[in-house]
Amino acid sequence: MITVLFGVWALLVGIVLIMLGNGMHFTLIGLRGAIEGFSSFELAVITSGYFMGFLSGARLTPLMIQRVGHVRVFAALGSFMSAALIAFPLLTEPWAWILLRLLVGFCMSGVYVAAESWLNAASTNETRGKVLSAYMIAQTLGIIGAQGLLTLGDAGTSALFIGASILVSVSFAPILLSVIPAPAVEVARPMSLRGLLAASPLGTVGIFLLGGAYATQSGMGAVFGTQIGMSASRIALFVAMLFAGALALQYPIGWLSDRVDRRRLILGAATLGAVACALGGIAGSGPGLLAAAFLAGGVTTPLYALLLAYANDALPVADMPAASGGLVFTFGLGAIAGPMVTGWAMQVFGPYAFWPVLACIFALMSLYALYRVTRASAPRGEHVESYPGILPTASAVAVEAAGTWAAERAEADRETEAAP
Repeated sequence: MITVLFGVWALLVGIVLIMLGNGMHFTLIGLRGAIEGFSSFELAVITSGYFMGFLSGARLTPLMIQRVGHVRVFAALGSFMSAALIAFPLLTEPWAWILLRLLVGFCMSGVYVAAESWLNAASTNETRGKVLSAYMIAQTLGIIGAQGLLTLGDAGTSALFIGASILVSVSFAPILLSVIPAPAVEVARPMSLRGLLAASPLGTVGIFLLGGAYATQSGMGAVFGTQIGMSASRIALFVAMLFAGALALQYPIGWLSDRVDRRRLILGAATLGAVACALGGIAGSGPGLLAAAFLAGGVTTPLYALLLAYANDALPVADMPAASGGLVFTFGLGAIAGPMVTGWAMQVFGPYAFWPVLACIFALMSLYALYRVTRASAPRGEHVESYPGILPTASAVAVEAAGTWAAERAEADRETEAAP
């Protein structure tokens, strides 16, 4: 493992620094937006703007890289993102923040495409699983660590935004100065929504709903905290618990995923998410709120990988790249819609509507999983792929690589079991 990480350490260090800056900015939007008097719905639209930009970047960045190369695109997007982070406290108007979030989302999508292409090229079939796991851990630790950095300054000033910008700027140095060769970028044309629904109804519907849950948690969590009167440090801890839960539950759910009917595991995880959100709605602002965040966030990220694995179970290996692109796009659509619904509900019914909306999303997923269990049998063992440890923040490049790795690993395991 040490040998594997030695070859990609510069990329992983850069990713941690990027996620520190990006994670700070996600929570800062809620904190500073409340100070500026933005409404819940305005902050929801600002949150959705990031995912609109992310979807656009996922489509356009590969074309940009093919035209001018990895290094130029990577450096340009990093510069734009760093400038956008500094501009937030200078342009404190909702329309300006929507545009800036579009830009940040576009840039982050491109950064992911470039970085994940480098990681994929630096991996072999034997090491790809370890490299992807290290990449996902680096992302999660960066987001969690970012919440701690927020306690070092005042959201009412420009200092934290400047700090986030510095982290993003510095993050590109180890990546651009490394000796890793720039690979070619090839992202398959996404499969249509109709094709995805025909191949895996539960995977497609579940990914869409999960997009709404993830974007609501990561984008509206800080808004909820400010509106119920939590301190900045308490809000940072609340958001950190969402991602700490994901880090803790990823392995247990992944282990179960390769051993039980995935539809029933999706049903169980979504039900746990719904129950946790229901408890969050009645927990006030005490320890129960942090426990609810830990469990609700803890099932969200593993559910993403679980739904991808379940969708791949119904597909031949040749169709996985196109399906990966389609599922990432479907997740993005849900991520755009989720915060808007949550923001509207919080504005009409009060800040604690944050939890019922999340509970409803998980409950819908749970009910649909139960429906699919009664409608079809589980995929046969020889068609089941391994669980790919992947985060919702990944681009189609990492999702494709994880899907291919999972298929190869599952095939190798079947050959080993069949050998005399």
